[in-house]
Amino acid sequence: MLWSLLAVPVVSAAVLYVLYHWLIPTAVQSSGWLALLWHDVILERVLNIMTGSSRPQRMLKAVQKNATKGDPQSVISAIDYYCRHKEWAMNVGDDKGLILDSVLTEVNPSTALELGTYCGYSTVRIARLLSPGSKLITVEFNPAFAEVAHQIIAYAGLQDKVTLVEGPSGDLIPKMKEQFGIKYFDFVFLDHWKDRYVPDTKLLEDCGLLKKGTVLLADNVICPGAPEYLKYVRNSPRYESRYYKSNLEYTKVEDGLEKSVFLG
Repeated sequence: MLWSLLAVPVVSAAVLYVLYHWLIPTAVQSSGWLALLWHDVILERVLNIMTGSSRPQRMLKAVQKNATKGDPQSVISAIDYYCRHKEWAMNVGDDKGLILDSVLTEVNPSTALELGTYCGYSTVRIARLLSPGSKLITVEFNPAFAEVAHQIIAYAGLQDKVTLVEGPSGDLIPKMKEQFGIKYFDFVFLDHWKDRYVPDTKLLEDCGLLKKGTVLLADNVICPGAPEYLKYVRNSPRYESRYYKSNLEYTKVEDGLEKSVFLG
């Protein structure tokens, strides 16, 4: 009788263990939609309830615990380790981050714009490579994300290189010249809502914020995907585009970055 009572919870626990530690991780490593569903919907909500904190707050704690204050590379490494071994997050990640680093170094921008700060991971990656006197403006719609990003950027010691602006990108882009004295951007990193990629690119064009040679680099163009954006930049005579194949952050699912040079 006792065995019968214990059998159900024991078997259930065993099944959950196998699902959590083997079947689900194996599945999400090879399927984009499963990866996003599991990490960004199911697991995040469970951990939020269990810990009483948000994913950005948990990432911040990981940085404060494991990174060296004032050392941007240690901040990047702490977030990469946390996201690869503890809890996935939709940063550009370590694999695509190397592509971002390479393109940014090639461009060596004086003025850069990031659309979609999230927790500040890519902001730190970009800002650490900027030359003295260069300026990075990063835009975040979600105030809770922006609050964490401010702290992570400051922890990396890059607050003097970065201006973080809260609000909808569609409202803020037309104010860039007047509010920040920007004539144009040399480099633009798109990593916010994918359905905003095309409207915001067109808005940057219309506001005269792109010059001949400005480089746009768009993340997650395959997973979750930005087909309208790819169609736009690949078919427009105003851009010369190239796709950099990689992986969705911290998985083996294909994703990539689209580099588009504005031709004027």
